[in-house]
Amino acid sequence: MTKSRAPHDTTPRINAIAADLRSRIDAGEFPPGSKLPSTRFLVEHYGISGQAIARVVALLKAEGVVVGKQGAGVFVREWKPLVYRPQQEFKRLPPNVDIFTKMLSAEGRAGSQKIDITTAVPDEAIRSRLQLPEGEEVAVRFRTRSIEGEIYNLNDSYVPLALVEGSDWMSPADVARGTNQVLADLGRELVKALDEIYVRPPRAAEVERLKLQAGTWVIEHIVTTFDRDETPVQVTVNILAADRHVIVFERDKYPMPGEATDS
Repeated sequence: MTKSRAPHDTTPRINAIAADLRSRIDAGEFPPGSKLPSTRFLVEHYGISGQAIARVVALLKAEGVVVGKQGAGVFVREWKPLVYRPQQEFKRLPPNVDIFTKMLSAEGRAGSQKIDITTAVPDEAIRSRLQLPEGEEVAVRFRTRSIEGEIYNLNDSYVPLALVEGSDWMSPADVARGTNQVLADLGRELVKALDEIYVRPPRAAEVERLKLQAGTWVIEHIVTTFDRDETPVQVTVNILAADRHVIVFERDKYPMPGEATDS
């Protein structure tokens, strides 16, 4: 590294140093998981004070580029995304295999989920999607999903309480055949879904549940599922830590009426 100096610890200078470190990280000079040079080294290299370097590091932390580990230093954030496939909702699974288990097994990773069950009067966003009368209660299945000890995403499902009360859907344990199959067994098979995807800063409760680091945004995937009568049955709100997922869609081209197909 060539040594350079500047006379003042100005904000433009701090932004320029942050941009330089960011570009070097992007170029692979400091790969994911590697430790950044010490504050003393950066002070000497860039010719600014330790206080200014602290501001540079704080800026990179706020952007989610680096993370601090107490007593160890500052490290480039690692990228170990889970492949998230929304279309798996309707794929037929083997008996006793749920969707989360299927996602993990495809990548050879181990995970777990914490499940909490409650009942509540839903907010307007959920009530309107389920087309429920005001005041009607829903059952809620909160899932906090972890991989190798790190929380990756939240999966919260809402259904009319009158539909699932007393069924396995209300079990606080993993349901081996899957909760979608429970709904099918209750006569409300899910056959159609409306997907909404939003990318946004996290809310305070999401920061707490996901243990998010500064600068991490979330992907909100809201799935409203319908039965064969096109009546909404379930709303599932998935909150994905943006630095821990890659979303993959598989799409097929279906022939239009009269269009020739390959034999």
